[in-house]
Amino acid sequence: MKSVTVEQLVRRFNLEVMSGAENLHHTITKSRAHRPGLEFVGYFDFFPMERVQVLGKKEINYLLKLSEEERDHHIGNIVSYRPPCFIVTNNLEELTYLIKHCDDKGIPLLRTPSTTTEFIGSLDAWLVKELAPEIAVHGVCVNVSGIGILLRGKSGVGKSETAHTLIRRGHRLVADDIVVLKKLSPQTLLGTHDRKTREFLALRSIGLINVVRIYGRKAFQDETRIALDIELTQWKDNELNNELAVEAKTVDYMGVNIPHIEIQLQPGRDVAGLIEAAANNWILQQQGYSAAEEFIKRLDEEFSK
Repeated sequence: MKSVTVEQLVRRFNLEVMSGAENLHHTITKSRAHRPGLEFVGYFDFFPMERVQVLGKKEINYLLKLSEEERDHHIGNIVSYRPPCFIVTNNLEELTYLIKHCDDKGIPLLRTPSTTTEFIGSLDAWLVKELAPEIAVHGVCVNVSGIGILLRGKSGVGKSETAHTLIRRGHRLVADDIVVLKKLSPQTLLGTHDRKTREFLALRSIGLINVVRIYGRKAFQDETRIALDIELTQWKDNELNNELAVEAKTVDYMGVNIPHIEIQLQPGRDVAGLIEAAANNWILQQQGYSAAEEFIKRLDEEFSK
């Protein structure tokens, strides 16, 4: 199971450590934060104790209105479940009682100046990405006109060279050679790099190039949602290459189905241009338009006359 540490959380969001600095190694395995509510009145049947616990103005003001004995009782009940950490938003103060309980149980208590809604939104988005199931595939990932595309094919088929042509046309590199795919939801697949190859593109006969140093910051982006899977293959004679496919082909990555296209290579073919056309065609399909369906409709109308 993937996890992140509280220390990573502190660094990512520049959090103030108010208690439990020696326990920042605690791990977080759940991708959603939790705001205790029913737990303050003693209902713990569905308490997600593995999640980060966030306390905002509503929770802190409620606790401050209680007697010292009641406050200690409610906080003590929650702390006894030993969640990975507590985070107080809005730089709220008067937290002596909370610090005491966190010290007793060795639980990190953190604080941020961000509002509760703003912070939870950012925290959840970060945790979803960090904890998402992932695989690494051999290929190249590019963003073409805002569309994330995974280029695959046998070694030496020309994936990186094609990506280089796309970059020169104003599109962006995401990853070369090793593409990390993260499943953010049953419908969403994110493509990114493995950090070591960030900004690098390997071109045969040339070697490694840094696309940002050569073409500027606009030539690279860290991640993109994968919308198309394009496989580059060698040209096959005697095969129908102008296939009228009404039903899209797909490929499965961790349960996410991605539209799949095969582009056969032949000297003189503008492969980068074909990829641009595929990206633009995908956009039209998302808007409800299919050129194949319109063509078949025209044929039906012609034959029905």
